[in-house]
Amino acid sequence: MIKKGINIWSFPATSSLKDIFTIAKDAGFEGIELSLTEEDLTKSEKDILETKKMASDMGLAIPSFASNLAWGNPMTSSDKSIRDRAFVYIKRQIEVASMLGADTILLVPGYVAVDFIEGTEVVEYEDAYSRAKDCISKLVDTAKEYKVSIGIENVWNKYLLSPLEMRDFIDSFKSEYVGSYFDVGNVIYSGYAEQWIKILGKRIKKVHFKDYRKNPGTLGSFVDILSGDVNYPAVMEELGKIGYDSYCTGEMIPPYTHYPYQIIYNTSSSMDAILGRKKFPC
Repeated sequence: MIKKGINIWSFPATSSLKDIFTIAKDAGFEGIELSLTEEDLTKSEKDILETKKMASDMGLAIPSFASNLAWGNPMTSSDKSIRDRAFVYIKRQIEVASMLGADTILLVPGYVAVDFIEGTEVVEYEDAYSRAKDCISKLVDTAKEYKVSIGIENVWNKYLLSPLEMRDFIDSFKSEYVGSYFDVGNVIYSGYAEQWIKILGKRIKKVHFKDYRKNPGTLGSFVDILSGDVNYPAVMEELGKIGYDSYCTGEMIPPYTHYPYQIIYNTSSSMDAILGRKKFPC
């Protein structure tokens, strides 16, 4: 049965881990997706295991692990020192994920360009592709060693733009530890989530739930789940066809300005409806 998770970025940045875990559990989530920060790079195994224990004591799993370092340290950069730093961050992300009990990391595979981050480099498409492939290839053995899958996310990065290209990119690594972290909301501006799922199939390691409104079709068009244009019945049908039974994780960025924790409860309720957990009187 598909499990229900929530991403840490859905919470106010000032929230403590204890508050995040408490709210997530109270809202009915089974898992929490944490994120690697600069501070986490030097944390001891003891400190990391304490985080895992805190979540476990509250009845929460940590099924996947993201990072806020990828956009500023892209593996596709023309600067080799940045690419080298990206490799170190991702390797550490895999190691920490293993300590937390997560079986998948979310990997933003660099970019050709990023419209929503001012001043980012524009990289040649072929260079971005080859640099990302080179970096990930060097991480496959680490992923296998720690039994943590690299989930390549479809993001607004101006490459890996179609499900066919994403499928072929993943297959080029010839490893069960490289797959897709599929975000249903991120493809709506240019395609259909259900078609991506059908093509990516068993390559999908984890799924992000959010929603997107095609009109006006800007970064501000990401909206609450079920208030956008994601065809969730079709998404669930295709997930069922490929036998997906891992976590679907809500990623609501940013949280509300006022009463920010309410978005956690609203997301949980909407996901219950999508996952068939909510019974309606008619």
